[in-house]
Amino acid sequence: MTAAPPGGGDAASDVPENGEPSEGPGTAETGTAEAGTVEAGTADTGHTHLAHSWQEARQASFDSATPIPPGPVPLRTALGRTLAEDVTALQDMPHYASSAMDGWAVNGSGPWILAEPGHRLAPHQASPIVTGGLIPPGAKAVLRSESGAMATDEEGLPVLVLGGGARPGEPRNGQHIRKAGEEAAAGDVLIASGTVLNPAHLALAALAGHDSLHVQGKPVVRILLTGSEVVTSGLPAPGKVRDTFGPQLGAVVEMMGGISAGQDKIGDSYDEWLAALEDDAAEEAPADVVITTGGTGRSGTDHLRRAVAELGGRLLIDGIAMRPGHPAVLAELPDGRFILGLPGNPLAAMMALCTVGAPLLAALGHGSLPPISEVPCGTMIDAEPGRTRLMPFRLLYGMASPAQHAGSGMMRGLAAADGVLVVPPHGIQLGEAAPAFALPWGAPIPAAGLAAAKAKAAPRKTPRKPAASDGPVDWSALLG
Repeated sequence: MTAAPPGGGDAASDVPENGEPSEGPGTAETGTAEAGTVEAGTADTGHTHLAHSWQEARQASFDSATPIPPGPVPLRTALGRTLAEDVTALQDMPHYASSAMDGWAVNGSGPWILAEPGHRLAPHQASPIVTGGLIPPGAKAVLRSESGAMATDEEGLPVLVLGGGARPGEPRNGQHIRKAGEEAAAGDVLIASGTVLNPAHLALAALAGHDSLHVQGKPVVRILLTGSEVVTSGLPAPGKVRDTFGPQLGAVVEMMGGISAGQDKIGDSYDEWLAALEDDAAEEAPADVVITTGGTGRSGTDHLRRAVAELGGRLLIDGIAMRPGHPAVLAELPDGRFILGLPGNPLAAMMALCTVGAPLLAALGHGSLPPISEVPCGTMIDAEPGRTRLMPFRLLYGMASPAQHAGSGMMRGLAAADGVLVVPPHGIQLGEAAPAFALPWGAPIPAAGLAAAKAKAAPRKTPRKPAASDGPVDWSALLG
């Protein structure tokens, strides 16, 4: 699902200028978190709950998961995974002596009488052989095809002789023979535990006789896309919206360290929600995390909390005191699966995914809590008590300028952003070092000192006429 439909879903009628639904009664403005977890069954009954602060939500998500144990995976799916056990040679490599050239296996000096392939060679005998072919018993060397020629002896019988391309002394004993165990002996460590596997590692493992490798656990993620108003192609009619999650959410999950196990589309009925969230142990790769889009609000079509309660789950995070992305939900089911409910608006969903999803996937995948950097802010941002604001920004002359077009249902500002500012409730002063995080697909944010040095060294430009609005800086004209 993408931006919520008019009049329903996650977009309430009381939408402020940035497109984020207003907090209803019972939502804490202080940003403090209630101790423990929330009973899922009370979520839709108008209960009062205290939203986690942004920092608390990140930490709570990370702390809720334990690393997935190591296990075997087929070679074809092991690329990019981290080895949990050394890969050793199961036998000598190569496990037999073979030819390094097309030509003839020979015993002794020529001329050579041709013998049947595969038979033991007596002195002055030869047999044809190809690259990689098994060296027959009795063979001492391989004569290259360009170094030999067929002739006849005194009795008119065919014999192999050295040709015009032969070099002096050719063939020497052992020449052009790949010896058994030349690359590795049985039991040798080929790839050490802790290695991140690349294509050459997989080829080496296959050469060593392995069909699977023991790797560190990595979370399998299934995605549920919701919304009967969502269309997947063309221009949407009024009342319909394009699917912004389907084309990219799986890829973002992979960037965050998860394994995307595909997507399913469901409608807006409670029965569809319940069926989609039921035990998926029968699946080829059961999910560790299920990510849903939409359904985290309080309208009649928002069924996530009720479905979690019926399945015996518990809410770990039920709302975050941030904008956009407040209605994010994190739950855990009795079978150990996590349910991450993202808001229906695309920017709100991405900010919730970075806040809750990234720490969760990191914890499950043996990682650490994603880092927060600092960057000097290029404008003053007013206070908004009780709420952290996440603002996509672009680095201009080493300073972070918040993007325009960064409403909850917009993606234009995020598409060109270098990172996201984490604006605390008390706001940020011009030039102040502000918390920020990099996007999953973006470069790391430069250290604040380096950014400030770049800003000082930047060439001066003619001052621009200030905009009439005192809102976020419109840096689009500076990008060329």
